[in-house]
Amino acid sequence: MLRLRAVCPPESSKAALDVLQEHVGATHVVLFPGAAIQPAGDVIEADVAREAADEILAVLCSLGIDHTGGITLDVIDTVMSDAADLAERDAPGEAADAVVWEELVSRTGEESRLNATYLAFLIIACLLAAVGVITDSPITIVGAMVVGPEFGPLAAIAVGLVRGRWDLVRRASLALGLGFVVAIAITAGGTWLGWTAGLFDASAIVGDHQVDFVYEVGPWSLIVAVLAGAAGMLSMTSAKSAALVGVFISVTTVPAAGYIAVAAILGEWQKVLDSAGQLTINLLGIVVAASAVLMVRRSRRFANDAVRPLSPG
Repeated sequence: MLRLRAVCPPESSKAALDVLQEHVGATHVVLFPGAAIQPAGDVIEADVAREAADEILAVLCSLGIDHTGGITLDVIDTVMSDAADLAERDAPGEAADAVVWEELVSRTGEESRLNATYLAFLIIACLLAAVGVITDSPITIVGAMVVGPEFGPLAAIAVGLVRGRWDLVRRASLALGLGFVVAIAITAGGTWLGWTAGLFDASAIVGDHQVDFVYEVGPWSLIVAVLAGAAGMLSMTSAKSAALVGVFISVTTVPAAGYIAVAAILGEWQKVLDSAGQLTINLLGIVVAASAVLMVRRSRRFANDAVRPLSPG
């Protein structure tokens, strides 16, 4: 279940309480009159079944509470209550299938920001990928896949496209584009230092190697990217985050970026182009699949809303 807290002006409190008291998916409704200081108003709390959260949030936002006050959601790990069990039983749908759209927008929006932490993870991942390419180590390549933070911006682009949030699309695209450019440039610099120090030579990527799959583009590259994008978005929208690890280690976005840097320094330009193609196919495949999953989820939500209309007051 989720803990919902709303700070709202007194004139909106009755309508908000009516929504929470009338919805079968909400319970443990509490009112603290005049408890909020900034912004001033009443504080309302309730425990909400995950499958009912999106519907309730939509009505509370229609009251303008997100503008005149504020609404927050927190995950509750343990609830011991017959009333909570009843709310989860009577709420329409299943918790694992529920999408809390505002939560998704907030989460992907945060993960799509171009900041020092995001760049640090992407740079480290690309450097690991370069080491894996040079040492012909698939294990190191897998490690680079896990460290890479690129799925956050990719998911944000998908959410922005489906929800019409073009600000989110622009911000995530900037994080991806500039992030990969910076990471590849720094990785190329590190590769050049290793090459001039005599740590390796062109034979590192000439001939057959175990990690050649990184730059070998084919139909399976797109198939894997599409499956990974679908699985990743299903994981994010159903709160089953454990599946994201499988997504990270199934696509060759970061390894392809690392290979671009190594191949460029060693003058293997065909492999640079092949790696760039691999990177592009993976990025596009993930975004398309993630967007398709969201569109299916959104259509199901609209169908459910048509059957169960909920209005404030």
